[in-house]
Amino acid sequence: MTVLSVSHLSKRYASYASNLKRFAGWFGAPVEPTEEFWPVKDISFSLSAGEALGLIGQNGAGKSTLLKLITGTVRPTEGTAHVGGRVSAILELGLGFNPEFTGRQNAFHAGGLMGLSQARLAELMPHIEDFAEIGEFFDQPLRTYSSGMQARLAFALATAERPEVLIVDEVLSVGDSYFQHKSFDRIRSFRAAGTSIILVTHSLADVRTLCDRVILLDKGRVLKDGSPDEVVDYYNALIAAKENENLKLVQRREKDGWAFTRSGTFQVKASTLELLDAESREPVKIAFVGQSLVLRLVAKAEADISRLVLGYMLRDRTGHIVWGTNTWHTKQVVQKVKSGEEIEFQLPFTCTLGQGSYSFTPSLASSDTHLENNYEWQDNALVFDVVNATHPFFIGTSELDARFIINGAAT
Repeated sequence: MTVLSVSHLSKRYASYASNLKRFAGWFGAPVEPTEEFWPVKDISFSLSAGEALGLIGQNGAGKSTLLKLITGTVRPTEGTAHVGGRVSAILELGLGFNPEFTGRQNAFHAGGLMGLSQARLAELMPHIEDFAEIGEFFDQPLRTYSSGMQARLAFALATAERPEVLIVDEVLSVGDSYFQHKSFDRIRSFRAAGTSIILVTHSLADVRTLCDRVILLDKGRVLKDGSPDEVVDYYNALIAAKENENLKLVQRREKDGWAFTRSGTFQVKASTLELLDAESREPVKIAFVGQSLVLRLVAKAEADISRLVLGYMLRDRTGHIVWGTNTWHTKQVVQKVKSGEEIEFQLPFTCTLGQGSYSFTPSLASSDTHLENNYEWQDNALVFDVVNATHPFFIGTSELDARFIINGAAT
């Protein structure tokens, strides 16, 4: 069932030579503005019940304006946004709050603006107070609150009742780690009960974890709409492209379902990337827990470069980063590489991973970040599986060196 339908939604802000011409334009007169800006232009998408959608993009991409158009706090210039059901939105920290009111008074006031009756808010108030966990400050003026306390109050109020659509715009980023975990647990429970989620955040890990689908906005338009791994990897490559001239970008979906994204100037390329058994030196597609492995990469320079840094990122099937480092941090930077030169990197390690599917992403750059000089970046370039054949059963992505010690009882 579709709970949100956005069709050709656009918003224009215009400047006119005089207020008279502006007023004339309001009444339909054919007046040309001296300047116009479209923070949102021709955006269309739909959202199903229980679906979680992430909106990402750099600052100024149009994310917040789009949410305001959806919630009706800003009127569109063109297009429509139809919501089937109650929308609960946390768009800006303190939006609708009065700094002189107490937290309790603000909850009654802002809750009324959300469409909740005062009687219903009185019923919900103990739950709001309990979830916010701000103690005696709940009855203190809002001006005495920290930004984290305001975030707690705003989220507790917005989620006091389960809405059909929940919109969260960056507000949780100011909260402490404990409350972020608590809030995301509530978001997950709402989603499991059928609430649709729109999440705007710069935390791409949260997007990968929570969202079924991601829309990448750039200059007010939809640049990409797809699965989280594909869109997030594309976004990361796009950021590097804006910092690197002549950067090329290729993306495809492999047969095994992993999204492969390759970007860079290709002044240096990985001509070989393979996972080997440490003893036999045979290629490995399926690794065993406890197995000694070697990750081998051969980089070939296509031009003279002053510094070369190799980095690796290991991710699980959901896109979570399990481990990562680079030769900048290990103080093994290769200096003054000549065109045509080949350099072999070997990374021996013991497979202490849990059962599942994993991928290595290699990066060839000139420093600790690929934003400076991205020679080559390959998301999910090498995919392998891990099975547990000899170790006691465990769950998770890491096989800890942990053993139970039991005293005082026969075992």
